[in-house]
Amino acid sequence: MTRNPISSSSRSSSTTSQWIRLCVGGTYFLSTKSTLCKDPQSFLCRLVQEEPDLNSDQDETGAYLIDRDPLYFGPILNYLRHGKLVIDKNLAEEGVLEEAEFYNIADLVQLVKDRINGKKLTESNDHRSYVYRVLQCHEDELTQMVSTMSDGWKFEQLVNVGPGYSFGNELHNEYLCVVSRESTSNQANGEVEPTEKAKILQLKGSRM
Repeated sequence: MTRNPISSSSRSSSTTSQWIRLCVGGTYFLSTKSTLCKDPQSFLCRLVQEEPDLNSDQDETGAYLIDRDPLYFGPILNYLRHGKLVIDKNLAEEGVLEEAEFYNIADLVQLVKDRINGKKLTESNDHRSYVYRVLQCHEDELTQMVSTMSDGWKFEQLVNVGPGYSFGNELHNEYLCVVSRESTSNQANGEVEPTEKAKILQLKGSRM
């Protein structure tokens, strides 16, 4: 049985049909149908189907006309190509998020939101300020002090300053206990109002 070879013109036609031209905001992009359909529910995949359910004009070259910002389309297309979010330093994550939502690429939308939230959290941590206190106590008071150290206070450092008093034949050491807590907006402005548990810590350090 003789098989008819596929003609070069058929192969060329099939290959050509896989390449899609897009004109986004006046800038041309060239990609494959398989890339644009990485997310089957996306705007781009629905646009390039043989029987699309979206209406879009095409220019004389056959490019689909999309009235969006071409600068922010780059990260969208690259994500579909390799699955990684790469954003130029001159572009805002919020702008990429806007485009990802327009093109309805769900995984990319979540990825950009996670990056934005992570950046906000980092900036928030960088701007935190803390209140520090140094409390002086005897050796036998350490346990009680640690047990009352709540309400946001955190142990930082314990410094042995040597014998403070003697009881019978035993010498008892004294310690400096450094504690800290994140400051509130009032504390940042110099208006410090200790809470009840903070007052306990201050009483323990009354011999500073």
